[in-house]
Amino acid sequence: MDNPKIWLSSPHMGGTEQKYIREAFDDNWVAPLGPNVNGLEADIENFLGEEKKVAAVSAGTAALHLALILSGIEAGDEVICQSLTFSASANPIVYQGATPVFVDSEPDTWNLCPGALEDAIKDRIALGKKPKAVIAVHLYGMPYKVEEIHAVAGKYGIPVIEDAAEALGSHYKRQNCGTFGPMAILSFNGNKIITTSGGGALVCSDENLKKKAVFLATQARDQAPHYQHSHIGYNYRMSNICAGIGRGQMEVLNERVAQRRAMHAFYAEVFSDTEGITLLKEHDKDYFCNHWLTAILTDSYETREKLRLALEAENIESRPVWKPMHLQPVFKDAPYYGGGVAEDIFDRGLCLPSGSNLTDQDRERIRAVILKHLSL
Repeated sequence: MDNPKIWLSSPHMGGTEQKYIREAFDDNWVAPLGPNVNGLEADIENFLGEEKKVAAVSAGTAALHLALILSGIEAGDEVICQSLTFSASANPIVYQGATPVFVDSEPDTWNLCPGALEDAIKDRIALGKKPKAVIAVHLYGMPYKVEEIHAVAGKYGIPVIEDAAEALGSHYKRQNCGTFGPMAILSFNGNKIITTSGGGALVCSDENLKKKAVFLATQARDQAPHYQHSHIGYNYRMSNICAGIGRGQMEVLNERVAQRRAMHAFYAEVFSDTEGITLLKEHDKDYFCNHWLTAILTDSYETREKLRLALEAENIESRPVWKPMHLQPVFKDAPYYGGGVAEDIFDRGLCLPSGSNLTDQDRERIRAVILKHLSL
């Protein structure tokens, strides 16, 4: 019999999700909006703290699109974006008819490089194209260099939008990721640390900003007895059913963070005596990473591929790190600033199975394949 599939990061239910879903069915709150949406937003606000307000939406991508709209991004504008990220960090820029300007990573956190960021800002200003926003990503749950990035952006009066899609439960200097700027986004996709099946959230600095986001996310219907629209709106609101899943998931969030971090510790032990392989880890004590995915850096592209294929042969999923956006065909004409850090991480980096629901048996299968491969 073939070995069962070990996934990179699969959904992990806590057990109370069906209670909230059943309540929605019993009360006929199957249509969008309802008590679960309000409850999930309150749950996230209580978790994040910092007096933030949360709007639950259909996806993290939708949240980022709304953040750009609320930041005043329009056709012809430019928005700086971390290059080493998933395409959903960059696509909403194009939705607005704006141009993404990609910036390299630094090797400590694999996130936005403060020096390259300032180079990009200075050069775009010299060209008469001052960027309207910066999208900074907490890659794989690892906080970016918060103080440095916000200092550079603040120096030029440019707002930072946090892409915390992968970083719920991570924090920097004990402040939760997703709370450092006027707006941030979260993702609850099926592979994230907690899930609503599909969904996301926009984290706002105040209630007024949240109200504007909700207005746009519900087709921008004006206050009138009839359907009247003075703005273009979007069908971006989260459903009450999906929010019910999220309410149950929020109850086990801290447990899920601990389980993901335990997987990272497992890999640290597996590779402890291996030269040429390093883990993406916390830069210093100020950083706390949820380790949504554990990522390693091998000594070469060839080593990475041999390990990936060895795992694949045993029905164990792993994945190269995100291909930088400036290398993607769809963004081939976009400006890029920095060196080759992101490209090097892509060439040598690999994400390993990190799910909170992996068993001891799963871990032993993974360990056996890795150790066998390293001995060849």
